[in-house]
Amino acid sequence: MLESIPGLWLTAVAVLAVAAIARGAPSPAAATLNEPTMRLAQEVHGKGWIVFAARSEKGDWDLFLMRPDGSDRRNLTRTPAYNEAAPQFSRDGRRLLYRRLTRRETIDNNHYGTQGELVLADADDTAPTAFAKSGEYPWASWSPDGKQIASLDIKGISFIDVAARRVVRTLPRKGFFQQMTWSPDGKWLSGVANSFGTEWSIARMDAATGEANAVSREQCCTPDWFPDSRSLIFSNRPVGQKAKGGYGWTQLWMADAEGKSRRLVYGEDGRHVYGGHISPDGKYVLFTGNMQEDGDPGNAGAPMGLMRLADAPVIGGKSPELRTLHPEAKDGPVLALPMGWEPCWTSADVAAAPRASAGAGEDRAAVSAPSAST
Repeated sequence: MLESIPGLWLTAVAVLAVAAIARGAPSPAAATLNEPTMRLAQEVHGKGWIVFAARSEKGDWDLFLMRPDGSDRRNLTRTPAYNEAAPQFSRDGRRLLYRRLTRRETIDNNHYGTQGELVLADADDTAPTAFAKSGEYPWASWSPDGKQIASLDIKGISFIDVAARRVVRTLPRKGFFQQMTWSPDGKWLSGVANSFGTEWSIARMDAATGEANAVSREQCCTPDWFPDSRSLIFSNRPVGQKAKGGYGWTQLWMADAEGKSRRLVYGEDGRHVYGGHISPDGKYVLFTGNMQEDGDPGNAGAPMGLMRLADAPVIGGKSPELRTLHPEAKDGPVLALPMGWEPCWTSADVAAAPRASAGAGEDRAAVSAPSAST
């Protein structure tokens, strides 16, 4: 069961109650939900689909799909011989990319974008194809039109034509070293960089010229874009915290892409918050959080959460130190979602009905191999 912290994280029974109510089914557990959380669940139910990685009942990592309120959860990949991770919808919601690892390979919280094969598929994971060999095209991210992907490695940044499977241009990486994402308007790249006075900065790069600027310099990672390409959501562990011998807890923050202003979105003493992802309409944010660093992909991931950006900043639990620093913060509501890692949200109706290609509980064959041209 998920940890139950008053006013915020729900028990697993409560999550099931939200799902049942969203489908219109009565639930005896409905009384366990407070009214603000119930309204939030009903508000987001029909706003598209969320894809995320999670442990399957067979112990491997599969990709799962669910409604934003946690209902209609289904296994997309169902490949017990492999681990799948880091799913990313194309901006139009028609395509999906992710990394496929062997079952014996543990997902690494700092190198997952470099592990295994890059797989491209339809949004519901039909027709999955390994786009390249293992380790190639690390930290891949869709262009806005889905016709290209950008990739980051030690040699620099590459832009790859998907249809032709070839690099069409490159840029110097300017200190970027992981977690790169192409902006929705196609003009920018974001990523984690070590070229702005610290090893863990969030930075933005002009996708045409390669010019870069720091967005946040304080122990930051896992950046993702707002739909307007003007702001970023990211994880930040502010310096000067007293908890954990001064190490502190990682929090969810947002900033304008020019790096002029930053503010807390969600924080909680006792949880490291990662996996921030903004809804397609820019009104909500997804995240993961538990006591382990980096979303804990080496085990079973972490409980996911969803909140309105209009309610930010929100602080979970007692968190006395954090509340002293942010006296204006609210208590929620925050909708607790299943265990998972690195969620991604699309407004497209990618799974209006269960796929006919695989029955419930039926394992799938491996994806197609890359062509000889790759």
